[in-house]
Amino acid sequence: MAGPDDLVVSRSCVIPAEELSWRFSGSGGPGGQHANTSNTRVELRFDVAGSPSLGPIQRSRLLEHLGPVARVVVSDERSQARNRELARKRLAERIADALRPVPTRRPTRPTRSSKERRLQAKRQQSARKRDRSDRRGDE
Repeated sequence: MAGPDDLVVSRSCVIPAEELSWRFSGSGGPGGQHANTSNTRVELRFDVAGSPSLGPIQRSRLLEHLGPVARVVVSDERSQARNRELARKRLAERIADALRPVPTRRPTRPTRSSKERRLQAKRQQSARKRDRSDRRGDE
């Protein structure tokens, strides 16, 4: 069962809070005295390669899509707490996207109408160019 600080990615993937590493620093840009003294920029990291909570299929998909370490940096808000929430949400979304299997493409043939449209467009372009060249020769 997931604890209150665990990162719930999907029903089959829950990352314990102990496997997440947080780093805080000052946000760049303007903001006055508050921005200069507050560490509101949040970096959340998850070690994909060394995580014991992932299954072998999950690990291989995450390594393929995200690399050995999944990392999210957030400095959108003025509050560190809000940036922490955003970082957790974005990391969960990135991991969920990477875990989602990519459907294999089934090759299809072009329809008869699409072939006719393509050939009609080629005829129109050819006629347009032919008309241009005829006008230049008359001058």
